Amino acid sequence: MTEEIVRTSTGRREHALLDLPDAITVGDLADMMKVGAVEVVKGLMRGGYMFSVNDVIEYEIAAIVAQIFGFQARPVGESVTPATSLTVNTDGEDPADLQTRAPVVTVLGHVDHGKTTLLDNIRDTNVVDDESGGITQHIGAYQTIFNDTPITFLDTPGHEAFTAMRVRGAQITDIAIVVIAADDGLMPQTIEAIDHARAANVPIIVAITKKDVPGADIERVNRQLSEQNLLIEEWGGETIAVPLSGITGEGVEQLLESVILVAEISELRANPKRKAKGVVVEARRDKSRGSIATVLVQTGTLRKGDIVVLGEIHGRIRAMFDYNGNQIATAGPSTPAEIMGIDDVPEAGSIFGIADDEKSARQAIDVFRKTIKNNDTASLQDVHIRAQLGEIRSVNLIIKTDVQGTIEAIRNILNDLNTDDTKVNIIHIASGSITERDILLAVASDAIVIGFNSGPEGGAESLAKQEGIEIRSYKIIYQLADDIKNALDGMLQPTLEEVFTGRASVRATFNIGKHGKIAGIYVNDGTIGRGSSIHVLRNGDEIFVGPISTLRHFNDDVREVSNGFEAGLTIDGFDGFEEDDVLEAYIKTEV
Repeated sequence: MTEEIVRTSTGRREHALLDLPDAITVGDLADMMKVGAVEVVKGLMRGGYMFSVNDVIEYEIAAIVAQIFGFQARPVGESVTPATSLTVNTDGEDPADLQTRAPVVTVLGHVDHGKTTLLDNIRDTNVVDDESGGITQHIGAYQTIFNDTPITFLDTPGHEAFTAMRVRGAQITDIAIVVIAADDGLMPQTIEAIDHARAANVPIIVAITKKDVPGADIERVNRQLSEQNLLIEEWGGETIAVPLSGITGEGVEQLLESVILVAEISELRANPKRKAKGVVVEARRDKSRGSIATVLVQTGTLRKGDIVVLGEIHGRIRAMFDYNGNQIATAGPSTPAEIMGIDDVPEAGSIFGIADDEKSARQAIDVFRKTIKNNDTASLQDVHIRAQLGEIRSVNLIIKTDVQGTIEAIRNILNDLNTDDTKVNIIHIASGSITERDILLAVASDAIVIGFNSGPEGGAESLAKQEGIEIRSYKIIYQLADDIKNALDGMLQPTLEEVFTGRASVRATFNIGKHGKIAGIYVNDGTIGRGSSIHVLRNGDEIFVGPISTLRHFNDDVREVSNGFEAGLTIDGFDGFEEDDVLEAYIKTEV
């Protein structure tokens, strides 16, 4: 990062040149310009940007601020980009350097619908025989040549892995092939796959497999696709659907021709002359070879000896192999490669770039960590605040319901909220409990998760807290619609949320005549307070919820009883206490 003076022909100073990376913290930018960090923050605010000293800003924003302080910014040649998202962007590239690249294709669909058998046919290898139960157990990247055109395939164990990559910012897929078995038709997981592909905003090609098995009904599949707003070309739509057999190979060539056609329409190009950028497809630790990562180069050329930065991991590439295990010296755009020499195992979906030296690599990792720390996810309250500011009037939703019959009612009432100024985007809607896949899709799509008479599974709830995803629960459709409408209109009212404060067990019960029963309790955890709402649990099931009427410690009325103490308690409207009942106390707070 250098600074030099630009002068006119008269020798007068115009601006100081400032070399800036693709991403930089506000504090580091202030240090480079030798001005106070607070002044830079003020400059950002004057430009309409709200950032703190430790926030990471992109080059375009940093360049605007630099100009305010008398600097002319220019991008650093080909420095590593410690970004948290990656798409192939050819803006600013010399058109003479751009070359057509291979399309990257992901195959999605319901389990046992023939995804791996299809890829097996395409690669002319036998992957299924080596896998447990015929189910794909790994993530792999392969390349095939068809009609002199290379095509890169990502063989994933399901759309959850596809979305997990996008969660980490890796928009790596150019085309999604959704596999549907002709004898089974669309299954819940197929619909989920379609929603994931749509959320990724990539073209969809439908491969209708098992066309030659008994019970195959391609017309039924076409009807089901139309119900998902995927109208095939034969019916006047734009969706390419190819019936095929993964066993005999019939129809596979037509599928590959369709992939090449869509790729040509998309005009996929990249610059092989620049330093490589790409994404980690999978990684593992090998006892004899150390940490190994399978990467997909998206732009530039990866070379043996490069210092590679993969998220928070870095290292110098000691050896590189293609997907067949052959040693290679370089890997160009859309090429998968296995690399050795990194110091640890990176996460799948991590973005990688090339650093000039060890110092630059460590700096890139520091910026990456700060960027991750400052990334925010959406909540309905955020939508409400942004609507008030006039910034956005749209919301992305993932909805899980208790029964299938509720789906259309919810979809219709939410679609009625769409106007010229507001938009409700239903990323995915299905019946069942809220799963980890739903949370991953919410992170990748910046969506809010709605449970209508449906709760989250244990793992999903933990993941939602970890990723900062909001889960909202409803039992009445109109309350759901009102909250979404009010959020879009900037009028969302605070909601009340129950916060756990303590737990007690009933050790004895005492009759007090016509006044009912008193529960003799022992507080096992937290505190039981007079203003609490008490949930009475018996054998794990909730049997009553109500407020505390009286709370006494010995003969004294008390406001609360803490962990390790005993007390007598009555609940308004309930006197059916039994020994070993569990009482959980909650207080309501505004959100």
